Amino acid sequence: MDVTKASNDKEHAWFWLVAGGVLSVAILLFLFAYQQSQAPPPEAQHVHVHEHMSMPMAQEMSPARQAKIQVDKNESEFNHHLAGLFVALAGVFILSQGILVKRWVAVKYAWPACFLLSGIFVLVWSDTELWPFGHRGWLEALRNNREVLQHKVFAVLLLALGVIEWRRASGVLKAIWSGWVFPALAIGGSLLLLFHQHEGGMHGPNHMELMARIQSEHLSYAVTGIGIGLAKGLAEVNTRFRGVFSKSWPLLMTVLGVLLMFYRE
Repeated sequence: MDVTKASNDKEHAWFWLVAGGVLSVAILLFLFAYQQSQAPPPEAQHVHVHEHMSMPMAQEMSPARQAKIQVDKNESEFNHHLAGLFVALAGVFILSQGILVKRWVAVKYAWPACFLLSGIFVLVWSDTELWPFGHRGWLEALRNNREVLQHKVFAVLLLALGVIEWRRASGVLKAIWSGWVFPALAIGGSLLLLFHQHEGGMHGPNHMELMARIQSEHLSYAVTGIGIGLAKGLAEVNTRFRGVFSKSWPLLMTVLGVLLMFYRE
């Protein structure tokens, strides 16, 4: 019976490794093809630059508009930095949990709490043009603004992970499926990052370079997030490498948090 179980565990591990490798290659190929299809030909770029230089007044923005763009930029960077701090703290708590729990049992709830706090923050404060901070309604913004909708989806994913992992830490939730929620949502959320957009980067004379940098940053987040999901899934499988994966996914979480804290637009 033990031999059969070990064999099944190895099969699961190999399945996740192969599936993860295929998925990662497919994502990179898709992203490359997408970027190639979106990139204008050199002639079009030359025309765009020429038109931009020949019509400077049409491209100029009012001081009020420039101030609004700067406020949105500062808000976006702060949101990424704070979310990154929560993610990095969660990774650190997981890595040190074995030592700290011996002295403070409540530490086992620390990293799920980081996800809950991050989810609440993203849900409420990620778009301050919405009520109660701004005049815009939630339903209208969710229907007409993809960036707002994506922010709220990320918030729901963070809250779902926080609630499930909190219940697992408390021993209330013991179902086998609960251990696979984190890998699934981590990979799903990372894939969603590949399609995340920032309206603040679509303005100004250097908006092409800005959008390229934002896309590059989000690609690094997505790749790291996929690595977290795969490592967490493999840590749930009872193999001789389980200890390695158990340390790898919180370490990658810490890396992701640090990357988010260095986000800039």
